[in-house]
Amino acid sequence: MNIGTAAKRTGLPTKTIRYYEDIGLIRPARDTNGYRDFSESDVHKLAFLGRARSFDFSIEDCRSLLALYEDDTRASGDVKRIAQVHLDRIDAKLAQLEEMRRTLASLVDCCAGDNRPDCPILRDLAAGE
Repeated sequence: MNIGTAAKRTGLPTKTIRYYEDIGLIRPARDTNGYRDFSESDVHKLAFLGRARSFDFSIEDCRSLLALYEDDTRASGDVKRIAQVHLDRIDAKLAQLEEMRRTLASLVDCCAGDNRPDCPILRDLAAGE
């Protein structure tokens, strides 16, 4: 199948599919005319990559997960380690976002929001200089 059909079947933009090919995540066959010829297996890998990216796994994590997926002798512990490291990064990011929200909410509460020029939000932002 051509790249347009593969894109429709996977929900991925053609630009993304070309990128995945450029970095070696997939290797579709080529027709005699030079066009990509995606197999069902290629489409399945693309869908796998799309799902992994929707969980915000890095490209390198996706590469590792895809290699493990294709390895019938894989240990599930290897997959779990990759997912756990990513989950830990998500938890750390959530903690940062929660702290950011608390700080900003406090600043918004402290701001009178009237016609006076004094503003604790701007004062706090300037203090970070």
